[in-house]
Amino acid sequence: MGHVASNKSALLKRVKRIAGQIQAVERALETDAGCATTLHLVAAMRGALNGLLDEIIREHAKEHVARPGLSDEERSQGLADLLEAIGRYSR
Repeated sequence: MGHVASNKSALLKRVKRIAGQIQAVERALETDAGCATTLHLVAAMRGALNGLLDEIIREHAKEHVARPGLSDEERSQGLADLLEAIGRYSR
């Protein structure tokens, strides 16, 4: 996936921040942090994960659905992949 590779560094930075947020949730649970603290950490983690997902979906749509020159088969497959990912996310 060339379009993901071209943005690889920024995506990896986001993933590393999310990993840090997950570790913060783990520490909060291990140390019996308050409910509110843990909820805020989980909400922040979820927001960061949603942002990552949004960015990857946007890039996928540009490259595999909307890019001029795609064949009907390529465009159809790109759309099917996108709808499957959105369906999994919304469960």
